[in-house]
Amino acid sequence: MTVPNTPPDPTRADADAVPDITPDPYAPPPAPDAGTPPPDGLVVAQSPGPTLKERLLPELRLGAGTVLACIAVGLVMAGLWVWLAPKVPLVVDGDRILYADPEGEQRAGADAVFALIALGAGLLTALGAFLATRQRGGGIAVALGLVVGGLLGSVGAWRLGRWLGPSNDLIAEARRVGNGGHFDASIDLGALGALLVWPMAAMVVLLALSATFGKREEDPPPYWAGPYGAAAPQAPADGAVRPEDGALPDSAARADGTVRADDGARADDGARPQGAARPGERGQG
Repeated sequence: MTVPNTPPDPTRADADAVPDITPDPYAPPPAPDAGTPPPDGLVVAQSPGPTLKERLLPELRLGAGTVLACIAVGLVMAGLWVWLAPKVPLVVDGDRILYADPEGEQRAGADAVFALIALGAGLLTALGAFLATRQRGGGIAVALGLVVGGLLGSVGAWRLGRWLGPSNDLIAEARRVGNGGHFDASIDLGALGALLVWPMAAMVVLLALSATFGKREEDPPPYWAGPYGAAAPQAPADGAVRPEDGALPDSAARADGTVRADDGARADDGARPQGAARPGERGQG
């Protein structure tokens, strides 16, 4: 039963008027209707997306592993610093403890050795983290792990190096060696800014490696490819022109697909009476 004064459905009227109509091959596929049920026998599986916890756990594990690796490298760095850092010689003169070389630069040399070892540790850890995470494209967890791990590794190397080096109790050492004896002072870091060499070097190296050899994302399709990423529709192979394109009649199109400029003017010759002058021509006689 149809409600009175209901306008006809235009799509249904067009389909009834032209029964052999074919769909436009150049039209994009219709968008799926959320309210349309799936066909019989087809089950649409809707899996929920990963939760926040599932997304954060891999990143946290990666960052924690990077920090632990940096701390392990910091232990090695402490041993290298104790071994390579220049020692400050002291001498016992009565009840005084004096520098054996008052103009020596051993204190500054210890800071320089620490900074150079920290620079090498930053290069090593950044390269290892990049190679280990290159397939997954790195991530913020790698950068944060290098920063935190490099800072903790530097502080740990400084503290452990002071403990492994010569004793810090100068009075006890002076009594042990006696008057006129020589011993070495404990190593220490005078410039605390050297603690930042490791994390800064690691970040610079990681950025350079990621920009040069990092994983690349696929380029988006060009703007002229359409909303679905498909190529723009091409003209038919036979050179035919569709009427909806607003082109010339079929008689104006040649078999090879070319159209002459005067073909459109000849289309109306059959409708003009014989002997009638064309537009722009004067009548004879």
